[in-house]
Amino acid sequence: MNIAELHKLFLSAEGISTDSRNISPNSIFFALKGENFNGNQFAQDALTKGACFSVIDELPNKEDERFILVDDVLKTLQDLANFHRNYIGIPIIGLTGSNGKTTTKELIKSVLETKFKVVATKGNLNNHIGVPLTLLSMDKTTEIGIVEMGANHLKEIELLSEIAEPNYGYITNFGKAHLEGFGGVAGVIQGKSELFSFLRRTRGKVFLNTDDLLMVDQAEGLEHITFNKKKVKLISSEPFIKVSCNETTEIASNLIGVYNYTNIAAAVCVGHHFEVPVDKIKFGIENYTPSNNRSQIISKDSNKIILDAYNANPSSMRAALENFSITPGDNKVVMLGDMFELGEESAKEHQEIADLAESFNFNEVILIGKAFSTTSVKNALLYDSFEAFKNSGYEFPSNSTYLIKGSRGMALERILDLL
Repeated sequence: MNIAELHKLFLSAEGISTDSRNISPNSIFFALKGENFNGNQFAQDALTKGACFSVIDELPNKEDERFILVDDVLKTLQDLANFHRNYIGIPIIGLTGSNGKTTTKELIKSVLETKFKVVATKGNLNNHIGVPLTLLSMDKTTEIGIVEMGANHLKEIELLSEIAEPNYGYITNFGKAHLEGFGGVAGVIQGKSELFSFLRRTRGKVFLNTDDLLMVDQAEGLEHITFNKKKVKLISSEPFIKVSCNETTEIASNLIGVYNYTNIAAAVCVGHHFEVPVDKIKFGIENYTPSNNRSQIISKDSNKIILDAYNANPSSMRAALENFSITPGDNKVVMLGDMFELGEESAKEHQEIADLAESFNFNEVILIGKAFSTTSVKNALLYDSFEAFKNSGYEFPSNSTYLIKGSRGMALERILDLL
């Protein structure tokens, strides 16, 4: 069966399933494989649970006309997604970067859906499986697609770009994220810029922050749709970001931290390009509220908590600490968790963040995780795991402002249950 034939079956089905434990009725099950699982073993079970077909790449134990045997299930899923992307033929915005991808994606979506029917990556399903699933969730009624692309090694953004074939691209920034996989900051820049390379080859367009000179250099030769601090002015950041996009329109967001200014400005720029009226751009941004442990402000008893525990790397840690240093509050407590995937740079980067945290003279600095526990600090409290911190009997000061930030694997949102 070729991809065109499979696509016809897809159009008559009710979507895609990749987990046999959660089969949608009349969906096509793709038997994906990983290090610790083999979907082929559950292909029959998927049919029993209501899938109309199972796409497999290993011979089944028994014959069933609903099995579709292919050479590689993952490659078939990706090829089907690319075929479907061209079938629907809509503008696709590809988005990547070291920090702020998901927030920027949600802001752009919130702005664009005031005028268009928009489908965007759900959560952080931004890898070699998530991107195809995002594309396959679009249909002929979709007017604009937003595809977030994540990567932790070279050539990954290149692959995702080939699958999604974006017409537009935006890179939020280049930072110290996934250094282990990219081999250093230079590798990060090269890897993220694979989106620009695709758009340069296909004559696409990029949304470009011209205040970021490194980004401007990487975007050389591309058609630019630009924004900067002159076009979108930062009015205030205490505690929420407020901007103006013309002489009469101020936008008061629900986002904290100066680092979120660029994310908002990018959404304004995208809205302008797609001719979204200014009042609707304002509505879209002002009605976006961060969730899922991303820059959330939570009040609990007498305390205010800035919960930013979805992810962390040296660049985002530094930005969060610098912002917290100017955040109003009489008693400030910083609680940081380990940053993952830093490779040989891990010890150095954790020590630099520990030093930075201490330099701001917060009332208390608490560092949690194996990497942070080996840093040399004067006044911070060190714990080699969350469990060690939990069992320490630490007494949380009341009437305080807390910053909680760490990599996803640290799950520092669990601190909320202790407060």
